[in-house]
Amino acid sequence: MKTEMHDSAALETWSPDEVQSALAANEIVLIDVRTPQEYMFEHIEGALLMPMAFFDATKLPGQSEKRLVLHCGSGMRSEKMAKAAIAAGFDRIAHLDGGFGAWKSAKRPYIGTDMASGAPQRVTP
Repeated sequence: MKTEMHDSAALETWSPDEVQSALAANEIVLIDVRTPQEYMFEHIEGALLMPMAFFDATKLPGQSEKRLVLHCGSGMRSEKMAKAAIAAGFDRIAHLDGGFGAWKSAKRPYIGTDMASGAPQRVTP
């Protein structure tokens, strides 16, 4: 994990391994900031959707028990939204380094779409 300080707030950048471990241990809330279409096509199982176009950091859940980790396709949108959360008063927030692309490159499981039926399916690379 890399940490970058913004005033007195910490912006953490997590690897796919760190996110997968924390998600499996139920230690984080994973928030996908991609579009609804991107999410519908494929997403990390358990991730909540808050698209960047409608992102409102004041509506994020509190961090009393679980860390918030944002992700997008490449890490650019999630980093921008993490900085917006810091500007809204969060003192510690994280995002997935390299986004969903890095998640897939690291061969982590996700929910994809069965092209024959259009139904969601678990993908375990």
